Amino acid sequence: MTKTQRSKQLEWWNGLFDSVDPKDTKRFLSYLSPRSVFRFGSAPPVTGREQIAVAVDGFFATINGSSHRLINTWFENDAIACEGEVTYRRADGTEITLPFATIFDMAGELISCYKIYIDIGPLYAE
Repeated sequence: MTKTQRSKQLEWWNGLFDSVDPKDTKRFLSYLSPRSVFRFGSAPPVTGREQIAVAVDGFFATINGSSHRLINTWFENDAIACEGEVTYRRADGTEITLPFATIFDMAGELISCYKIYIDIGPLYAE
């Protein structure tokens, strides 16, 4: 992979997380195919932008925000993945940082299947 290709891929990841961290659901959905499947942690998968918006907005309502840090990325044919850390700002003002991995199946430039592997339990622990 050339330096230019790597830079373009990191720009794409940063753009995606720049839509998630400020809780910009509309911009986030622009990364997904119309019939995309979305699974967050152990929650049941949801299908289609409309249902994904409901699920994502429901989650966003439980936090004050987040910030993602990319550690590693992989690109293989029509699948891409990343490893990172996400810091969540809870409603009470405290923060917690959790590790995550995400795998995407791609349909051209859009995500057709978005799978987030994370133990979200500590976010809500007292």
